[in-house]
Amino acid sequence: MYINGISLSPLVVAEPSESYQSGTTLNRWVEVLVDCPGSTGLFTYRLPAQLEIKPGDILSVPFGAQQLGAIAIRLLAQPNIDLAPEKIREVEDIVSVGFFPSAYWELLNRVAAYYYTPLIQVIRVALPPGLLGRSQRRIRLVRGGGAGSSSYLLASSNPLAFLTPTARQVWELLQGQSAGDYSFAYLQQKVKSAYRGIRELLRFGLVESYLEPPRLTRPKLQKAVTLTGTIDSDLTTRQREILEVLRRHNGELWQNELLQICNASSSILKTLTQKGYIVIEEREVLRTEQGPALAGDGAKSLTAAQASALETIQTLDGFAEVLLHGVTGSGKTEVYLQAIAPLIKQGKSALVLVPEIGLTPQLTDRFRARFGNKVSVYHSALSDGERYDTWRLMLTGEPQVVIGTRSAVFAPLPNLGLIILDEEHDSSFKQDSPIPTYHARTVAKWRAELENCPLLLGSATPSLETWVSVGRQGSRGAGEQGSRGAGGEFVTPHSSLLTQHGLNAPLPLTSLSTHYLSLPERINSRPLPPVEIVDMRQELQQGNRSIFSRSLQEALQQLQERKQQGILFIHRRGHSTFVSCRSCGYVLECPHCDVSLAYHHTEEKAPELLRCHYCNYARSHPKYCPDCSSPYLKFFGSGTQRVTQELARQFPELRLIRFDSDTTRNKGSHRTLLTQFANGEADLLVGTQMLTKGLDLPQVTLVGVVAADGLLNLSDYRASERAFQTLTQVAGRAGRGDDPGRVIVQTYTTEHQVIAAVRSHDYHSFSQAELEQRQALNYPPYGRLILLRLSSLDPIQVQNTAQIIATALSTEEEFEILGPAPASILRVANRYRWQILIKFAPDALPQLPDWEEVRSLCPSSVSLTIDVDPLNIM
Repeated sequence: MYINGISLSPLVVAEPSESYQSGTTLNRWVEVLVDCPGSTGLFTYRLPAQLEIKPGDILSVPFGAQQLGAIAIRLLAQPNIDLAPEKIREVEDIVSVGFFPSAYWELLNRVAAYYYTPLIQVIRVALPPGLLGRSQRRIRLVRGGGAGSSSYLLASSNPLAFLTPTARQVWELLQGQSAGDYSFAYLQQKVKSAYRGIRELLRFGLVESYLEPPRLTRPKLQKAVTLTGTIDSDLTTRQREILEVLRRHNGELWQNELLQICNASSSILKTLTQKGYIVIEEREVLRTEQGPALAGDGAKSLTAAQASALETIQTLDGFAEVLLHGVTGSGKTEVYLQAIAPLIKQGKSALVLVPEIGLTPQLTDRFRARFGNKVSVYHSALSDGERYDTWRLMLTGEPQVVIGTRSAVFAPLPNLGLIILDEEHDSSFKQDSPIPTYHARTVAKWRAELENCPLLLGSATPSLETWVSVGRQGSRGAGEQGSRGAGGEFVTPHSSLLTQHGLNAPLPLTSLSTHYLSLPERINSRPLPPVEIVDMRQELQQGNRSIFSRSLQEALQQLQERKQQGILFIHRRGHSTFVSCRSCGYVLECPHCDVSLAYHHTEEKAPELLRCHYCNYARSHPKYCPDCSSPYLKFFGSGTQRVTQELARQFPELRLIRFDSDTTRNKGSHRTLLTQFANGEADLLVGTQMLTKGLDLPQVTLVGVVAADGLLNLSDYRASERAFQTLTQVAGRAGRGDDPGRVIVQTYTTEHQVIAAVRSHDYHSFSQAELEQRQALNYPPYGRLILLRLSSLDPIQVQNTAQIIATALSTEEEFEILGPAPASILRVANRYRWQILIKFAPDALPQLPDWEEVRSLCPSSVSLTIDVDPLNIM
């Protein structure tokens, strides 16, 4: 937390219910945090007489030549004696009244301190877009009589002749736009040394400079028409018709809706207003995501394991960390729903976090069918207006359920009764950039502690951090249950992992209140689908050169004949992983990144497109090799596009839907594609990681994994854990309905321990083996990591800076330094990237570096990101 010499933790921030009494206080100054890059510490402003400001208000303040967003921190009776009173500027306006209750403020401070991030950066993540706006400098032409001293220039036959080339370029740009108005930043981008030309134009009076106020998100207002009088005889037939329409709609309609129904103009409404028959007034329209109309849904009957888990959750009073470990299809969502229902009746709210928006529509529909309009959705794919209005709805304090992605962990629900992380193992809960590099699970745990409510973590394949954390204490928490191991015996994470294998290294724990709950069987005792492992080496030896094994081909054929549905999982999107020349071996690469270009097929007869998956650079596919001019260019690897093309060739009657980030870019496309598939409009869903995110499709009987090896062979210590989680999750999409499921996994490494564990759905044996390796290497959960990411346009400077920082850090003996080393992909978007990994034991926090000193070692051209507890170290 970068606040110069100031500790903010003991500050008392007003609760929303408290009010600021201007008549009973002498506090006429306020200290604020300003949303300006590079500014740290608190700044003092004078309070205007007409504004009643209290701590936690979001303000608009003048700062230098700008107008910026700021957070009111504390009121002062007197300003600092070092400040000249005449130099203290006034607060411009209040943007939003009292937002930060004390527990919420403590959460933001904790995130700032733990992730080494300026507090204002954390606040920016917590607030919806548009609340912390900033003004911008703009330049516009002076037209007509306002030209002042430049009249002789304008009267000249060729006024441009008197201007320097730079001023002429700026003048022509402004003249070319109808309004003659551009931002200063835009002009700087378009014209080299634009500031000199602008200064010249200002001197001649040809242009003027002004400050445009921040474009803040505001409530959306719309005109409503209300019927106020009875329909009398002094009205025309047309006027009577309009009033009759209003009466049939309970006396109220939006103006645009009324005009559309009656095919009338606004002038007739003006006349009716003057006669006193109607009133037209502006009212707020809430911009919230609207789901489809759904039939109400009641609570389902529970299995014995579900009922036992629910009973334990409902007996919890205050903070507790609960792991709900249920196999795929075991009914975790129903437990969530029934755990939330009594809380809503008690006037409390619940927060449900999901990994990605691809999962949200299906889950949201189930929650809305159960809780109706008490459910709100909050994630970054909403428009700014939708996020702003949903955020304001939360502040009302009404009992509600908010479903969202990781940023929703900051949702301002004032009366939280339960926080749920569904698929808690998913890496999407971790933010890599921009700062703060927070993990939603960690922040959710802090928030549950501060709000004194339970945290429920649900997964079929828990993260090893959660598994060990709950396992170390599970036997101490009430309601612990065992789960069925591979051999049928009941085991707990505590007994199976720690006692048997001696993994007793102390871990950083904040509470002993942890509970392990297990759902070891599927609903209605449906069996987990059998997993068939196909050795693609043998397929090749036996003459099968297709990307589909004979077993998978047969299963796809049967799918078609039996009118059933299936899922094909592919590790990568696009058509092919790379394009290479068969004559000289040249691989087509991105000019801005050190990666190969992937081939993307758009449509028949369309230009063949090569695209970079890192910076989105695209180019057409060349006819000849750029290196040796050979025409023999070959596509290697199999992305979702190539698989769908191959399917269309081999199984022309199979109806396909491709479900990846290429086909789900547009708003609502996730819901549209899944609805089409659920309605039986396709036989096969072909997609990437999105398919693993908890989709519940009862009609799916077949799951095929085209190539598991892409998951197994990543240069990351978490590769095995991620591969097991992904393959187990995608396998769990099969056999959720009445028909039995089948899973076919194609691989070239059948002997891999992950493949063996996936075959038997055996989380326990996998986690035991993996944890032993982690402990031996002191990796999480038995060690902690901090990753320093450096990047620059200059490859030499970033390498030298990385070396200087590593040398400075190496004087410490309390932690291990790995690196510096180039990132696995050195260059992305023309920026060269280096990394330094700090590794230390978690039981006693070492004396970590002074990060301000570390940052001071970086020149302005080198960017440094401090990633605490990184998940992605590639």
